[in-house]
Order: sequence, then C-alpha cells, then structure tokens
Amino acid sequence: MNAAVAIFAVAMIATIALGLYSARGRGKGLDEWSVSSRGLGTVFVWLLLAGESYTSYSFLGAAGWSYKYGAPIFYLVAYLGVGYTVAYLVGPLLWTYGRKHGLISIADIAEHRFSSRTVGVIVAVAATVFLLPYIQLQIQGLGVVVSTISGGDVSLQIAYVVAFLVAEGFVLVSGLRGSAWVSVLKDALVIAVVVFMAIYLPVHFLGGYGELLSRLVTEKPEWLTLPGHQSPGLGVGWFVSTVVLNGVTFAIFPNAVSGYLGAKSANNLRRSAMLLPWYSILLFVPMAIGLTALFAVPGLKNGDLALFTLASRAMPGWLLGIVGVAGALSAIVPMSVYMLTIGSMWGKSVLTRTETPDATKKRRSQLVTLIAGVIALAGSLLVPEALVRLSVLSYEGMAQLAPLVILGLWWRDMTALGAVAGLFSGTVVVVALVGTGNDPVFGINAGIVGLVINLAVNVAVSLADRRPALTGAKA
Repeated sequence: MNAAVAIFAVAMIATIALGLYSARGRGKGLDEWSVSSRGLGTVFVWLLLAGESYTSYSFLGAAGWSYKYGAPIFYLVAYLGVGYTVAYLVGPLLWTYGRKHGLISIADIAEHRFSSRTVGVIVAVAATVFLLPYIQLQIQGLGVVVSTISGGDVSLQIAYVVAFLVAEGFVLVSGLRGSAWVSVLKDALVIAVVVFMAIYLPVHFLGGYGELLSRLVTEKPEWLTLPGHQSPGLGVGWFVSTVVLNGVTFAIFPNAVSGYLGAKSANNLRRSAMLLPWYSILLFVPMAIGLTALFAVPGLKNGDLALFTLASRAMPGWLLGIVGVAGALSAIVPMSVYMLTIGSMWGKSVLTRTETPDATKKRRSQLVTLIAGVIALAGSLLVPEALVRLSVLSYEGMAQLAPLVILGLWWRDMTALGAVAGLFSGTVVVVALVGTGNDPVFGINAGIVGLVINLAVNVAVSLADRRPALTGAKA
C-alpha cells in the first residue's frame, strides 16, 4: 500500500468516527436527525452552505473546464456570488416559516404552504429525481480522486463503494449534525490544500503566475474570452443566463435548505451568507491549475484529471494523499447531505402521516437515505456513462422548484394547481431541450427558458383558478 492510499484509508476511518462522535448526548428524534434540532451556529451553517462551493467537481470539473474551455468556467464563482445574495434574502424567510410550523424539508414547506399532501409528494419526487445524479456525481468524482492518487492501485469500483460506505456510515446515525462536523475537517483540509497548491504548482511547473499569464496571452488567448476554446456555445448569453439560473437555484438546493432549517437563528443565516463569498475565492485556484496544466501536461485525454495529474507529478506520496483526502471529503460531505435530504422528504412527506409516531418517521427517513445511496452507487457501477446526461438536467431541473418554494411564500394568491402546472411545464421544456441537444438554445441556458415558461404558466393558472388562495401561505 503506497503512502497516499494509507493516508486516505486512515482519513476515511477518522471521518466516520468524527461523524458518529458528533451525535453523542443528542436527541434521537427526526427533528434532531434531519435539522439538528435547529441548533447550528454561524460556523456550522457557513460550512454546510459552503459545501456547494467546494465539491469533488471543484477539484475535477473546475480545473477540467479551465483546461478544455477557459473563460466559461468563471460562471462558477459568478453564480455563487449571486446565490449567496439570494440566500441572504431567502434563507431567513424559509427558516422562519420552517421553525414556526415545524418543517424539515422543501417538500414539507410545499405541503404546508398549499395545504396539500399531493403537492408535497410531487416536490419530494421531483427533488429526488434531480438529486440522485448529484449523489452519483460525487461518488464517481471520489472514485476518480482515489484511483488517481493511488496510481491505479485502487479501482474505480472499489472507490465508489468506499464513498458510499463512508457517507452512509455517519449520516444514518448522526444526520445533519454529523455532516456539519465532518465539514469542519473537510474545509480545514480544503483551505490548507488549496492555498498550498495555489502557491506551489504554478511556481513548480512554470516559475510563477507571471509566466502563466504571459503565455496565456501570447499562446492561448482564446482561453481568456467567451465562448472559450472549442466550447459548446458557452458565450455571453449562456454565461449571464446560467449565473442567474444557478444563483436562484442555489437558494433551494438541498444542502442550502438543510443549512437554513438547521440554523439557530435567522441572523446566523445572514452572517453566513455575508462570509461565504470569501470562501468562493478559493475556486480560482483549481481554475488557475487547470490553465497551468495547458502548458505543463498538454494533450490530456481527460481534462478533469488536470489538477491531480499535476499534483501526482509534483508532490511526494504522503502529500498527494492529503490532497486526495481533501478531494474525497469534498464529495462525501455534500453527498451525505443530499441523501439526508431525500430521506427527510420521503420519511415525513411521502411515507408517513401526521399521526405516525416520530420514531417511525425517523426510521423510514433513514431507510430511504440508505436506498438513495444504493441507487446512486448502482448507477456508478452499472451505468457510469449516464452521469453526464443526467447531471446536465439536475441543476436546470431543480431550478423549476424555485417558483413553487420561494415565490409561493411571498405571493399568497399562488394556488396549488398553478404551482404544479408551472413545475410540470418548466420541467418538460428543460427535458425536451436537453434531450434533443438544444442546450444552450439560441445561446441561452435551457433551464432559464424552462423557468420563464414555468413562471408564466404558474401565474396564468393561479389567476384563472377561481378557488380561494390556500391559507398555508401565512408566514
């Protein structure tokens, strides 16, 4: 066993132990498991919300897009900035509504807002469909990280199973609190590793950032402007529409909503949203490393391996192992929250009734959490090639829940029929455009087209629906 693999193995055992330790002396009910009894302080909320900033995609995809396309990858930092602004406004609203009515998920919120179990079930099903590819994305991302740092000694399949076991190992017992505690370890390592790589790799391979920028301007200028180098239509229209779409979607993504509902106060959410842009600055590092790889390792068949290829060539085994642990935890933390969110939605909104005992709701939530992980693991092992097609739909599909969940709390005349009709219409448009290869369409993100149609149908149907607006909107 090489040093990198040994360090990784120890770290995964420590991760499970830390996650389990976090549950000591805590309550055993669904409220504690799913939203930590709404007792997370600013730091824990900040770390959970930051989970969307640094996932395994940040280590692989951000560097890979920089390597393949160049400038379009800057949408990542731009949309997060917009997302944090939306979260500053929306987070306290969802927290207040959730705390007042004892709600634990977006499906729960939708069911209560429209006084309709059917609406809650529809939201739970839609969110699950859009989330499962993201869980699979994290499993496969971790597999690539482990296989790369081990020099191929650990197969992708074994790494997939490890990712599944570690995430399930603590989240089934500790719930959201376990994810929050593990995120402390994850983010401490991420910050240390990213800062080190930002200084070391460009200097090691090119002599510094001055040489990198000079060579980019003179040798690779197309990487510095939109739509980038041989990108699939990622121009200015796509950039702006994607930043808007993803920024809004960020506010209802599962780790974000879990962070909102688990917070101790609305002010904790506001403070976290104000601090988060500083964290996203770190995303410029894998982007710069991807650009460095253009000159250090030209001709890579898989650009997503740019960062770890440079790291493996420049670092000793033990240091590469630490980088791998940071990348792995960046997959495990968001994956655990995604699975927890699916379990919470189904365990309370779909598979149980109001009168169902809390202990039964929790057991069913844990069972669904396990099933969601098994499905994502099976997808990774059996149909890994489907990931690219499915992951494209995830964010654009999840965006279609935004009007129902967010606007529904502000616009009291929105009806259940209007909300569901809008969700259905927007989702059909997105699936049709992506499925036929029309994303972007006329240079615009297909998700924003679906969202516009979603809103139009929602408003039209709600206004035409002459039944009284449902009273659940009272905040």
